Amino acid sequence: MTHSAELRGEFVELAPLRPNDSPVLFEWINDRELVILNAPFRPVSREAHEAWFEEVQRRPDTRIFGIKLIDRDRLVGSCQLHDIHPVHRSAELQIRIGAEDARGRGVGTEATRLLLRFGFEELDLHRVYLHVLATNERALRLYRRVGLRTEGTLREAACIEGEWIDVVVMAILHSDGR
Repeated sequence: MTHSAELRGEFVELAPLRPNDSPVLFEWINDRELVILNAPFRPVSREAHEAWFEEVQRRPDTRIFGIKLIDRDRLVGSCQLHDIHPVHRSAELQIRIGAEDARGRGVGTEATRLLLRFGFEELDLHRVYLHVLATNERALRLYRRVGLRTEGTLREAACIEGEWIDVVVMAILHSDGR
């Protein structure tokens, strides 16, 4: 794995999750307004969350990080590369800025750039892709800003709060340069 200095930007750093991060992540996964930006909301039990928290850190096909503000050492989000494929050298990116006061301040942009750099330089990935709801305009702007390109639209592929929503598939290749 990489040195922490390589996962440090101007405002944020990507750090391994710690046991005391679990309660904050549990709050975020049960925050309806936050969850429906990316997925249908279903309450998650403490037991199910703890099982996920332990498993996700052990999975060989996943690298998950806490997003921390450097000046406060406070967890404001999480990001991960998952479904890392060793032959295709690809992975799916996910990011969540859970702390409301950290949104709209460039935290997600910097964290995504750090995660992409980690994926391309440390994991030697060729391609990083993601799925985002077409209604999540803030996320779409962030992904375009860091160089992801739209590859297509999955029409009405998600049902969120009873409404059918398109899912946009985006990706960036190592050769695209960042």
